[in-house]
Order: sequence, then C-alpha cells, then structure tokens
Amino acid sequence: MRNEPIFIAGPCVIESESLLRTVAQTLLYINKVYGTDIIFKASFDKANRTSIHSFRGPGIEKGLEMLSDIKREYGLRILTDIHESWQARPVGEVCDVIQVPAFLCRQTDLLVAAAKTGKIVNIKKAQFLSGTDMKYPVEKARDAGASEVWLTERGNCFGYNNLVVDFRNIPDMLEIVPTVIMDCTHSVQRPGGSNGKTGGDRRFVPSMALAAKAFGATGYFLEVHPEPDKGLSDAANMLELSKLEELVKELIK
Repeated sequence: MRNEPIFIAGPCVIESESLLRTVAQTLLYINKVYGTDIIFKASFDKANRTSIHSFRGPGIEKGLEMLSDIKREYGLRILTDIHESWQARPVGEVCDVIQVPAFLCRQTDLLVAAAKTGKIVNIKKAQFLSGTDMKYPVEKARDAGASEVWLTERGNCFGYNNLVVDFRNIPDMLEIVPTVIMDCTHSVQRPGGSNGKTGGDRRFVPSMALAAKAFGATGYFLEVHPEPDKGLSDAANMLELSKLEELVKELIK
C-alpha cells in the first residue's frame, strides 16, 4: 500500500499549447507546496467521441510533441491513452504511464502492446464490468511483461445515459493490484446524454474523491480546465482548475 496518494490531472484533450502550460504551471505549484507528484494527463485523440463532428485533438504526432515539451519544461510525469496497438510504441517513448480506455480494457492486443513498452499501464475498468472482473485484463498485461499495472474505477452503466459508482469495486480491485485510482470526473458523466455529446455534473467530483478515499483508493484521476464550460471535450464534468489545490489538500490530510 502506498503512503502517499497518486494524483493524475490535466485537461481531457489537448486543445492548445497555452492550455497545457496553464495547467502544468498549476500542477507544478501544487507539487512544490504540498510535496505531491501530480502526473500530467491529456489526450492527443479522443477516438470515442459521441458525434463524428466533435473535436478529437491534434493527433498522435503533434500531440506527443506537445506532451514532450511539457515534460521537458516542467519536469512532470506524463500520462496519455491509446486506442490502437500501434500507438503504444511511440507513446511509450514520451509518456511514463500508458492508459487503456475503459471501453477497450478487454482488447488483448492493446493491453499486450502497452505492456511491452515497459511503462506503467493504467487500465480503466469498463462501465460493464465489476471490480473482480478486472483480474483478466491485469493478467493479460502481466503475462506480456508489464512492469507495473494500475486499475481505475470510473463507474458502471446505470440504464441509459447515466453512470453509478459501486465503491466496493475499489477494495475488490485492491485484491488484484496495489494501486487503484478513482476517476473522479468521468464517474460523474452522463454518457451521450446531451444532444450528441456527453453531459455530466462536476459538482459531485469532490464527493466522488472523498468517498473513494474512504474505500481505500490509492490515487485520484481529475480532469481539470481553467474554464471547463469552454472545454472542447467533457466540458460538463471537468473540475475548475482553480479548485484543484483545495481538493488535493483535502485528500492528502
């Protein structure tokens, strides 16, 4: 069991260099003040947007270049997600943690490719699986040589356009791996429930984090944005960047 929680924070998608720098500066400040080691996250491609017309990001080549700049300039560790097996190798050359999206957590080739990079593999639990079901994706990654595997809780389907979090999944997954992250922002989504895009309710993000802490979570995933309502992806459930420090302070008490 880790003594200090892991924090993963950043915008949902890479929108611009200025956005990445604004968020990175805040993370760097929090790290210095509170002795944390927040991992910077952002996606170069949101391949599972609800609508074909939704913004997806700058793509892998430009996106990795921008993430590499953030790593070099601010000294932050980097996490991003992959959607296809061929992406694992170039992502592994830049990022410290490779994330496998929830919808894809049973894709064997994707898990194997991520594991073979030698980087930490963070597997998000699918919305249709239980915590105990995640032993099989972990087994695939470990058998492929993964150096370290994390699991992330992000809620389960609850009828149409809604999620509910069964916090019992956290201790269940802690029996599989020692690191279980709570995705505090995607868990408040209303998937596809907002006229061709995903809705959500960010006011519940702090409560999700604190409830997860009570159930033994060892880390917290938080998508943040200076002006969430202007965000180009997951606007409704991203936390205001200005509120991140207070939540981190509460979670490390």
